[in-house]
Amino acid sequence: MKKSPLTQNILETTVTPEEQSLLVSLRAATWPEFAGQENVKRTLHIAIAAAKKRKEALEHILLYGPPGLGKTTLAHLIGKELDVNVRVTSGPAIERAGDLAAILTNLEPNDILFIDEIHRLNKVVEETLYPAMEDYALDIVLGKGPAARTLRLDLPPFTIIGATTRVGLLSSPMRDRFGVVTRLSFYEPKEIEEILDRAAKKLNIALDPIARRELAKRSRGTPRIALRLLKRVRDVAQIEGNGTIDEPILHHSLTLFEVDSVGLDNSDRRLLTILIDKFSGGPVGIETLAAALSEDTGTVEEVLEPYLMQIGFLKRTPRGRSATEAAFTHLGKTPTKKQQEELF
Repeated sequence: MKKSPLTQNILETTVTPEEQSLLVSLRAATWPEFAGQENVKRTLHIAIAAAKKRKEALEHILLYGPPGLGKTTLAHLIGKELDVNVRVTSGPAIERAGDLAAILTNLEPNDILFIDEIHRLNKVVEETLYPAMEDYALDIVLGKGPAARTLRLDLPPFTIIGATTRVGLLSSPMRDRFGVVTRLSFYEPKEIEEILDRAAKKLNIALDPIARRELAKRSRGTPRIALRLLKRVRDVAQIEGNGTIDEPILHHSLTLFEVDSVGLDNSDRRLLTILIDKFSGGPVGIETLAAALSEDTGTVEEVLEPYLMQIGFLKRTPRGRSATEAAFTHLGKTPTKKQQEELF
């Protein structure tokens, strides 16, 4: 099932430069502006207060959860509160131990290094990072073979904030080196409404309260998707409407984007349809399901599955993935007798 240009990137984890610029402009600049994630914020506030009291670098922090929930924003808020620099990079960008050394040796005391997709660090880089996190030191190997020797390079105190959508792929030694490990969850509709209301004001667009509530409901509990949809609905409102996002223009826009009443797009419906029609509702293994979707397993596990499981349309079992009764109902499909036996 081919996506129309309008539906492309609704669930994309990669962000275009133009969209990145927009997201940065709409990013919460203060803690009061950061809606939701109350337990996460409480944990971080305690860690920050403790670091300030002891006049030490903040403990290393690991933030995990589905994409688009605010991990990068939290890193910047922490840096702002501590009045330190935040250097942003990603696991795939640090290809060699020398790349890591170049970054770490340029940090100022108590600076923060934010590593997105930290689960994608290669083994050599990861092992180089261990002494840096524990002892604020880098072990540089000079030469090769019997004549090789190790030079220890001292580093200023610093903080690693790691972000990952797949915490299970992190090695135990890596996880154990984080003093604070906290999970970001999907947002409640009211929290998404608060984010949309603030963003609409920054974009200077009128957003009707009923439209705001409906848009929040269809944003999959994810601020990035909410802001992405708001931007696109704004475009429709300005070109095909009177510039105001009201209920009729919202429904018209979401129909164009093929986003349904619970926030599913073509990718979600295609997954559920294939699972039901080709595999009798499951259970089916992740590799088989990903191959049928022509997607890699990482995309299925990181982008599609979390929300489908959150709303009760998909379940993981030891035998594989299965569609639930709610998924059949949402797609207007009637389970066969065999499928009913599996469901009940």
